[in-house]
Formats: sequence, structure tokens, C-alpha cells
Amino acid sequence: MSVMNLPTLQTDATSKIHLIGGEKGGVGKSMLSRVLAQYFIDNELPFIGFDTDRSHGALMRFYADHASAALVDRYEALDQIVETALEQPGRRVLVDLAAQTHEPLVKWLDESGVLDMADLSGIALHYWHVMDSGRDSVDLLARLLDRFGQRVHYVVVKNQLRGDDFGQLERSGQLERAIGLGASVITIRHLHDPVVQKIDARNASFWAARHGGSIDGPGLGLMERQRLKLWLNHAYAEIARIGA
Repeated sequence: MSVMNLPTLQTDATSKIHLIGGEKGGVGKSMLSRVLAQYFIDNELPFIGFDTDRSHGALMRFYADHASAALVDRYEALDQIVETALEQPGRRVLVDLAAQTHEPLVKWLDESGVLDMADLSGIALHYWHVMDSGRDSVDLLARLLDRFGQRVHYVVVKNQLRGDDFGQLERSGQLERAIGLGASVITIRHLHDPVVQKIDARNASFWAARHGGSIDGPGLGLMERQRLKLWLNHAYAEIARIGA
């Protein structure tokens, strides 16, 4: 595709690239990626997923029909993320970033001029910073804001995976700083651990788990399906509120 044929802001052919990050392992990045994938499917929003986890990528595992691998140490693989957004205007691109992928991703963004191309081509780059209530997540948010400034759209995700006290974040000043840079803030509630374990044991999408699809492994009980339904409804409302 030549530069002259790139979609521009004037054509209103805007696509959205959603980078699901947070750098720290175990904060729920892959869980959020799965929720977003199911949200797009349920709302009939076309999307394609990219999975950067070499060993057990969640999108490849639970939403294989919508995802492919993108190894962060190969520029050609990462290039597909932008090329997909350019070639399919209006289609959302969902990227599940594994832990410890921030630095190679930033190197690729810098050396490939991705942010400049996104500005030129009408691509909105959204970085979802998934965090738990610990200090490490706050420090990583500060680094993210230092690095990108106003160049990306931030979504600060307070994931109640390990608790709902985000006092450290609020006292740090980094949340206020992010909001000043235009960030949206959402909360993802904690889903009851046995429900998550049963879904994962079946390699099930949230739709299949909620509707009791015929897959191997222990299914969810009636009340467990109800808890999953309420959890998803809350997450969907948060996502819809920020216009993902």
C-alpha cells in the first residue's frame, strides 16, 4: 500500500488499536483482553486480535477464531498490527501485551514512526494500563505517562483482582495526572475465583461459559452463571461508558 493510498483523518476512516498493557505480570491484562473480545463479539463490532504471549496467550486460547500471534521481538509481526488497522478501516485491533513487552514495543513504536503514522492515517491508539492496587502498578503508570505524554489515549483500569483499595494510586497524583492527559478510568470487579477456574479449565469463551456450551470440563452451576452474567454486565457498562 502506497503512502498516497493511506486513509486520512479527512476521510473519517478511523480505526482503533487497543493495546492492553500494564507490564507487571498477574494484574489481569489477559482477562481484560478476553472481556473486550467478548464485548466486541456481543455488540457485533468487527475486530481482530493479536497475542504477544509466547507460551499461553489468552486470545489465541479462548478466541482463536479472532486472533493471531504477534511476537514483540519481530518487527514484521508487530507491523501487522498497524497494517491491519490501515487495510481494514473501522475494524478494531485488540493487542494483548504479555508482561515485559513494554520496552521492545516502545522501540518498535519509535523506530517505525508508528505514532506519527497513526496521526496521519486517522488511527486512534488506545493504551489500557491494567493495574492492581500495588505500588508497582502506580510506578509503571508514571513511566507510561512520562514516555508517551499526550500521544496516546489512555485507559486506566483499576482491576479489583487482589483488592479494591486503590488509595496508593489516588495519593500518588498519577491518576490526576493521567486524567489531565485525557485518560479514561474504569473499574473491573473481581470475578469469583472458582468461576474463573472452571472457565479456564474448559478453555471456554465467556459466551460458552455463560450459556453452558457443550465443552469438556466442569460446567458452571446456575448461580455461578448468574455471577458471571452480573460481572460481565458491569464490565460491559464500564467499557461502553468510555466508548471503546
